[in-house]
Formats: sequence, C-alpha cells, structure tokens
Amino acid sequence: MENITDILSNCILMKHFSKDNIKNFLKEINYTSMRYLKGEVIAIEESDCSKIGIVISGTVEVQKIFSSGKAITISSLKESDIFGEVIIFSNRNTYPATIVASSNTYIIFISKENILKLCNLFPLFLNNFMTLLSDKVLMLNKKLKNISYETIRQKIISYILDEYTHQKDLKIILNYTRKEMAEQLGIPRPSLSRELAHMKKENLIDFGKNYILIKNINILENLLF
Repeated sequence: MENITDILSNCILMKHFSKDNIKNFLKEINYTSMRYLKGEVIAIEESDCSKIGIVISGTVEVQKIFSSGKAITISSLKESDIFGEVIIFSNRNTYPATIVASSNTYIIFISKENILKLCNLFPLFLNNFMTLLSDKVLMLNKKLKNISYETIRQKIISYILDEYTHQKDLKIILNYTRKEMAEQLGIPRPSLSRELAHMKKENLIDFGKNYILIKNINILENLLF
C-alpha cells in the first residue's frame, strides 16, 4: 500500500492530494492490480475499455500493430502514467491501439463505476480528471496541426515556435527525449536528429541534450509558410 501511495502521489489524478488522502481514496474503491512480464500484451486494439490503468512500476508502450506484424510505438508510459482515460466514457469505448509491457510491469485498474464514485466523493479528483482530458485534447490539436505541415522541417519549426510561445524564452527547455519528441511529431527519430543537425548548420538553431536555442526566430516563422 505504501509503495502504491508514493507512486500515486506523482499521478496527475492525485495532484494536490496528501498521502493520507490517497490512502482514503484507495479504501473507497475496489481497484484491481495485475503484473505483466516484458512483452506481454495488456490490451489489444479494438478490445473493450471499461477501466483506466495506472502504471505503478515498469514501462508500457502504446503500439499500432499492422497485419504484416510490423509495430510502431505511438507513445511510451512510465510510473504514475495513465491509459484509457480518454476512451472509457466514449460511445465507442474500445482501445484504438495495442498496449504492451516493455518491461516487467505492475498496473492498477480503476473501473468506470469507481471513477464516477471518486468524482462524487472528491471534487479535487473530478477537477484533476477534467484537467487531464483537456490537456489531452490540446495535445491532440497540436498533433493535428503538425500533420498539416508537409515537411519534417515545418513540423519541427511548428513545435519549436509553440514551445517558444509557451516558455517565452529563445532557449527552449525540452522535457522530452528525442524519441518522445519524434513520437509527438509523428516522424522517425533519425529524421528528427538529421533535420535538427541541418538546421544547426544553417545557423537557424543550436541545441543540446535538453534544450533548443532559437538563433533566428523571424526566419523560422517565415519557413512555415
């Protein structure tokens, strides 16, 4: 219980909850827990989703698996991350992709009925849940905007300018790995690294492991059109 409480304290659904609040929270519901070995399938695309999952330990990948057997990783989840929250209340509440354990993983599941119960018992939980869904919608809109750009360079520039608007600094701090950034932009990681290198050579940007420095914002803006 103590370990679960520690992990859940970092989960967005439990934001601003004390550890005692989280313990009371867990006592109010009937949650289930499952352990998965590396490579084991947690949920198959098009299967019913009646619960949200919270990763307590290990890592999980959301994959699109094609009939040829080829799989593309859409996103990666780690401790305290959630899956299923967007679709559980949908009219078509089936998984849009396959979820696979990328390491030995421990997950707790909370049913739709218990989520509704928690929303009634804890207004803060309801607020956190709505914030999570709103953030997901904004992220989806951002991805759709990136899809509208034709070139990899335009996708990267759009991302950089969005972060500049948000952070209000020419030196953009990156909270994602290159792999995660590539997944967000919907481009292969090698293509991302190659284009960043070209842009650095052209003196448009500079970059390090955890940052991108905008060298000429006017040219970047013009390159979008």
